[in-house]
Amino acid sequence: MSLVLGVDIGGTKIRIGVVSETGEVIADTTIPTKLPLYPYLEEKILEVQKQFPNLIGIGIGTRGMVDSEEGIVTFETELPGWKGTHVKKQLQAATGIRVEINNDANCAALAESYLGSAKDYRRVVCLTVGTKLGGGIIIDGNVMNGAHGGGGEIGHMILYPNGILCGCGRYGCSEEYVSGTALRRLILNNNVIDPKTEELVTPHELFKMAANGHKGAIAVRNAFLTDFAIVISNLQAILDMDCVVIGGGVSESSDDWWSFLLTEVEPLKLKPLEIKKAVFGNEAGMLGAALLVIDRSKLLQYRKGSVKTWQL
Repeated sequence: MSLVLGVDIGGTKIRIGVVSETGEVIADTTIPTKLPLYPYLEEKILEVQKQFPNLIGIGIGTRGMVDSEEGIVTFETELPGWKGTHVKKQLQAATGIRVEINNDANCAALAESYLGSAKDYRRVVCLTVGTKLGGGIIIDGNVMNGAHGGGGEIGHMILYPNGILCGCGRYGCSEEYVSGTALRRLILNNNVIDPKTEELVTPHELFKMAANGHKGAIAVRNAFLTDFAIVISNLQAILDMDCVVIGGGVSESSDDWWSFLLTEVEPLKLKPLEIKKAVFGNEAGMLGAALLVIDRSKLLQYRKGSVKTWQL
C-alpha cells in the first residue's frame, strides 16, 4: 500500500499524518511550531521518513500565500523567515521523494471536496471561519491557485471600502467582519456581558445567548450573519459554485446560528446553491495536504476508524 505524508503548518502547531492512497489516516501526530521553521520542519519530516520508509510523497499545507508550481511561500506575516522559502526544492532534495505545497485553506477545501461534505459537487468553495477568514476554491477537482498563488484569498475581498484596517494593509477586508476576530470586536463594541461573570462573552457564548433571546447578542449575531451572507452572495456572482462548505472554529457553534445564516443568504441567491457544514475539523488541512500528492483520480473513499497517534 502506497503511503504519503500530509503536513498542516499553523502558527502554533504542525500536524503530520501518514495517509494511504485511499485517504485513510494511518497515523498522525501534532508538534509545536518552532522557528526557524524550515530546518525544523525538514528535521521532523526526515524522522518520520525513517519510521515510514515507503512514503512516496509529501504534501504540505501552510498559512500564507504559496506559488504552488514553484513550491515557494510568497507571503506570510506571522512566521518570520518563512516567506520566500523554496520548500518544494529543498525538501525534495532532502527526502528524495515528491513534494507539493499549497495554502492551508486550499488543502482543507480539497479534503472536503474529495472526501467530505462536498464530494458530490464539481464547483466548491470552502470557507474556514476561525480567527480570520480563509477560503479555498475547487473547480472540477483542482485548486484554483491563481496566477501568483493568491487564488481563494476570500478573507481579503473588500467588503466595506475604507472600513477597518486589515493585517494585509488595506481597509475593509471581509475577514475583518466575518471571523472570530470580528465577533470579538462586535462583542466589545456592543458591550455584550455575561450576567453571571460580568465579563465580555466569547463568540460561542454569544450565539447561545442570542438563541436564548438576549437582545444585545441577537444584534451582534444578525450583523455578523448579514455580512457573512453578503460574502457568500458575492462569491456566487463570480463563481456560480454548486456548493459552499463552512468550517473553522466559529462553525463549532453553528447549531445556534446555521438556520439564521441560511435565511440571510436565501434572498441573495442568484442561482440554486447548497450550503453545507464541513465534515472534517482540525484534520482537514493535514488530510487535504496529503491529497496534493495522492493520485486523486484513483481515490476510493475515506474510511473512518481508529487512528494510531505517535510521537516524534
